[in-house]
Amino acid sequence: QVQLVESGGGLVQAGGSLRLSCAASGRSGSSHVMGWFRQASGKEREFVGGISSGGSTSFADSVKGRFTISRDNAKNMVYLQMNSLKPEDTAVYYCAARPLSFSLVNTRSSAYDYWGQGTQVTVSS
Repeated sequence: QVQLVESGGGLVQAGGSLRLSCAASGRSGSSHVMGWFRQASGKEREFVGGISSGGSTSFADSVKGRFTISRDNAKNMVYLQMNSLKPEDTAVYYCAARPLSFSLVNTRSSAYDYWGQGTQVTVSS
């Protein structure tokens, strides 16, 4: 079992940056494949990016080159660095964890068993 808590959301102007943090509690917190998803108002939740326990990352095409993901296993933390933000990045951002039996990032939200409460990111034009 792992509990996830996101932080770092807020209001930023287009072109700006934000860093979201995800704190994972539980003994296995640093071992899970972690994903970041977002859900804009009236839209389905979508994959943003993910990171394996070994640090390999993958991203949605819409954020490639602008977003990066890192993890600090000693602190059980995962970070989503968002640069060159656009108004279309406005959404609630969620971090999620896959069960320990999986080692690869998956783009489907159904592949993740554990979810944080979400943090709002608003990008003004």
